[in-house]
Amino acid sequence: MKTWRLIRGFPPAVQVLLVNQLGVNAGFYLLVPYLAGYLAHDLGMSAVLVGVVLGVRNLSQQGLFLLGGSAADRLGARGVIAAGCALRSVGFGLFAIGTSFSVLLLASVLSGLAGALFNPAVRAYLSREAGDRGAAAFSLFNIFANAGALLGPLLGSVLMVVGFQLSAVVAAVIFALLTVAQVVVLPVRRVERPATSVLADWRGVLTDRRFLAFTGALIGMFALQNQLYLVLPMQAERLTGSAAAVAVIFLVSTAATLALQVRITELAQRRWSRGRAIATGLGLMGAGFVATAIAAAAAPATPPAGAGEAFARLAPVLITALFLAVGVMLAQPFVYELIPSFGGRELAGTYFGVFYLISGVAAAAGNALIGWLTDLSGDEWSWLPSALCVLIGGCSALAVLVLDRRGGIGPDQRTGDSQCAPTSSAPTS
Repeated sequence: MKTWRLIRGFPPAVQVLLVNQLGVNAGFYLLVPYLAGYLAHDLGMSAVLVGVVLGVRNLSQQGLFLLGGSAADRLGARGVIAAGCALRSVGFGLFAIGTSFSVLLLASVLSGLAGALFNPAVRAYLSREAGDRGAAAFSLFNIFANAGALLGPLLGSVLMVVGFQLSAVVAAVIFALLTVAQVVVLPVRRVERPATSVLADWRGVLTDRRFLAFTGALIGMFALQNQLYLVLPMQAERLTGSAAAVAVIFLVSTAATLALQVRITELAQRRWSRGRAIATGLGLMGAGFVATAIAAAAAPATPPAGAGEAFARLAPVLITALFLAVGVMLAQPFVYELIPSFGGRELAGTYFGVFYLISGVAAAAGNALIGWLTDLSGDEWSWLPSALCVLIGGCSALAVLVLDRRGGIGPDQRTGDSQCAPTSSAPTS
């Protein structure tokens, strides 16, 4: 009920963006997790070609975030969001009807470009519409995103019984409906004609030392978030001997976010500065990996005797997943709230674009480093990857605290009343 009251306290534009994110994640995750299997097994593609199709989608998204952010600033975030969803509808539609490598490659490019357009634009639009309640809005955004990420694979597993083509059609329809909703419901916001060129905007962001220092301090958040897909699944399967255990990790992470996000953001806003909240979140993300480090070091060589023992062995991994989820819930809303403050609302999209570009590179580098250490350590030193994650989280937390102390993050936003609480004076535009 508290979350529902909070949602109703925001203007309709924010509510539409929340539902939009649920739909975006549901449509994405009902299709993409099953794409590799479809390409390899149904279409008989080689592993190389499957890797190219998947890699091009990721590259076209990560590499063009800056373009999408600038487009949102200069053309208006509303139109860019709608264009991105429309492109993804076309891309997923091509996955449904195309079987040749060239068509599938085009579908992959369009799907990636779509994400590069609407991801920074949605966050820039949300930050403007939420006003000084940005942390509360982004905490709700995280809830809806996680709900969509949970709903998508469940829906996809049902649709895959019929076939991949049906999943692709349903995903395309979802994005088409989102496009219509954005055009019809989201209000048009007039965009002032910029006095500077796009290149000047990019140069300004990329030479903003305060922003780059802030983004660099968050490398731990980027790297550790991705361990939900690397270290934790590998540890779960190694400790329990079953790939099915991986699903429990995502269930715990999503359930915790849905249940606790609003309360955690509200508590942090009352008690801490934004820098302190972010640093604490990063510290928790790293500290959670102590459990998997200990479990890896003490893991028995024999497989579990039954379900009870398998669950007992999985418990440290679930503890890490819970710490990781709580840390993200604590840090991420304040991170997203702060990004537009570095360059002003008129450059919010560009700043989000650069932020996503750097985060993508950092996440890929982190995965490569942790993956390399995993291969190097073997069974005897299997605790090393988790130990590195503890170190990464601690260093990032310390870096944020240093920036906060030097005034490199922003003013103290603590108030006597929680900014998460819905009020009758919620900003309208």
